[in-house]
Amino acid sequence: MLGFQPYETFQLLIETGGVDRTNTLLIAACDAYARRGKPTVPEMEQFETLAARLFPTAGPQARAKGAAILGRAEVLSPALERLVVDNIGEDLIPFLEGAAELSDQTMLDIIARYDVPASATLASRSDLSNVVLAKLFQMNSRKVYRALAANGHITPRGAYLSALARSAQMDHLVAEALGRRDDFDAALLAPAFFDLSDAHRVKVIQAFANRTTPTAPISRTIEQLSVASGELTKALMKLFSENRRPEVTRLLAQITGLDEVRCGQIAHDVTGASLFVILRAFGATAYDGLKVLIHATSHDSERSRALADFATLFGAVSSESMAYLMSAWRGEVNLLELSKPQHQPFTQPSKRTAAIGPAHNPVVEQAIEALAKIGVRRAG
Repeated sequence: MLGFQPYETFQLLIETGGVDRTNTLLIAACDAYARRGKPTVPEMEQFETLAARLFPTAGPQARAKGAAILGRAEVLSPALERLVVDNIGEDLIPFLEGAAELSDQTMLDIIARYDVPASATLASRSDLSNVVLAKLFQMNSRKVYRALAANGHITPRGAYLSALARSAQMDHLVAEALGRRDDFDAALLAPAFFDLSDAHRVKVIQAFANRTTPTAPISRTIEQLSVASGELTKALMKLFSENRRPEVTRLLAQITGLDEVRCGQIAHDVTGASLFVILRAFGATAYDGLKVLIHATSHDSERSRALADFATLFGAVSSESMAYLMSAWRGEVNLLELSKPQHQPFTQPSKRTAAIGPAHNPVVEQAIEALAKIGVRRAG
């Protein structure tokens, strides 16, 4: 068989030799098969029969070594994959990572065992069928969902989209992985906003640009206070300029209905992203909003660029959409409604569509420059 020993000779050696002989034969046979390249169908069938005899009777170390060698073969049938998986021991993860192909049945068997590390490794593969994906998404495992969220070969849509969005609310690593993807609607990460990195918080806000949102439950409260938008920005600017952030926390708690812990996060968020949401939701204009942000944020050399980005966002996102984002923080909305056609962005992003960048409005730029000078003088 396989050019070095006829099959009958192996059978005779198995029957007349002990465990030591079987161990030697198993490793030799697996090595010969792995070196064979692409075997013919009769050769594969012969080896399946032989391996099925050798693996059960060999010792534990020989089984693990033989399986590791066999795992490097160019072609494995589902039966041989099963022998490798069942016997390879600690080398299972490297095998699952490096295998050029794996049958659905092998993957389904691993998932059925609820082997979380192995299943998470499978969730990173590029060759997952819908049957396997469905089983992986049914697993209640953060490791598996983190791998699924980071797998760019999986298109987030339908039930998969819903599952990933829900998982992001419970696991910040899933949220961060989804935030790095261009094919995932970052608006669905709104509930995980405060667990995201600075760049991904801005990405969530940008995802609400040029799109309509369902009416937010908090809108009625905001309408009652909208007439005092100017007074609100003046009060916030004064409190931030005097670094009275605990008082900012109490003021935000009174007007937003968010709990004080969340309002404390907003008051101490030196990036300005969460404060921008509040300001825009309550109808603040770019000029008034920037007057607050320049005192609330700390951008150092990046200050002008960051303020320019926020100036653009004041014009790109509506007050209604930021109110909706606030309601998402309060858990009052079903974000999956944003997947409906009527709530998609007016201009779908593409590789040819530039991302939202700094405003090039001379008036806004002059305002930013003036505000920056005020901030420098105050700091000095």
